[in-house]
Amino acid sequence: MSGRIFQNVVLQFKETTDRTIGVIDGEGTVIACSELTGIGKKWNKYVETVNAAQGECVALEGWTFKALPGWGGRFDYAAFASGEDGVGRTVCAMAVVALNAAKAYYEEKHDKGSFIKNIISDNILISDIYMRAKELHVAAEVARGVFVIRPVDEKAGSVSLEMVQTMFPDRQNDFVISVGEEDVALIHQMSENATGREMEKVATRIADALKVDGEDRVFVGVGTLALHLRDLAKSYKEAQIAIEVGKVFDTERYVVNYENLGIGRLIYQLPTTLCEMFLQEVFKKNPIDALDQETLFTIYKFFENNLNVSETARKLFVHRNTLVYRLEKIKKLTGLDLREFDDAITFKVALMVKKYLTSRGIDA
Repeated sequence: MSGRIFQNVVLQFKETTDRTIGVIDGEGTVIACSELTGIGKKWNKYVETVNAAQGECVALEGWTFKALPGWGGRFDYAAFASGEDGVGRTVCAMAVVALNAAKAYYEEKHDKGSFIKNIISDNILISDIYMRAKELHVAAEVARGVFVIRPVDEKAGSVSLEMVQTMFPDRQNDFVISVGEEDVALIHQMSENATGREMEKVATRIADALKVDGEDRVFVGVGTLALHLRDLAKSYKEAQIAIEVGKVFDTERYVVNYENLGIGRLIYQLPTTLCEMFLQEVFKKNPIDALDQETLFTIYKFFENNLNVSETARKLFVHRNTLVYRLEKIKKLTGLDLREFDDAITFKVALMVKKYLTSRGIDA
């Protein structure tokens, strides 16, 4: 398809210059030429030299070659013009600009990946989605999972797009897209009855494959199942939120499903001023910072064991009466009795609010 686009461009040059102009692909085959008899010739003997030129003009046996931008070790396409003189270099350089513009326009108009990226980035009108989907032969009403993959360590560099593409090689139904400087988004076709657990299995497979030396290297956020192309943008935002909320409230997990965020999602969406007011209202006697680390550890263990005094004492390796004493101490400090369900809920939410404010750099 690129050959036809390039051929249209080089034929236009024929009207303005007497130089022969054409394009070779990465294998050295002439795929477009102002002299039609040149199309199909094998010029693979020039490939290594053009690669070595790293995108600069290079003269070879009466021809000037220049790779199109995007060169990264091996070119995909390179323009050529007859002559090794200054005119040949100029014509070749001008041809590269025109050819690259035509290629970029074509890819934007006809590339499925660009289409999907425009959808998740909200860069296309909903009314245009169905029409473009028909043009590109992309099924509109198909169930798709949306996954956002992000490095745990922001300084470690971006996620390997190629590795994710290798895991999901079906270019017709799965789309692996680079988003921003670090993130990779995967749009993966699923069954329309796919459950959250099935989507998490896909996410876990990605996270495990991208582990480095046994260490977790990426977060994988999972959005809700998109049943139509128009739902992809919503699901993509959910997958992003899942990572952000998970980093604050569930620091031990690297695969985070939006559907399982619970109350953390609500807190994350609250204004920080409202959160600060809530903490002040809950802890009228003493601020939450008045609790030492041992006391906080006791509280977390108490919650982990469903407010069961005997079970928590056993897990903490302390006598039941010791735990009761600690809970009484917490009640005196905060006015909240964690053995009472309502007070326990209030305290649990308060701890999460405090964690959220800390993540925002607010000392409340």
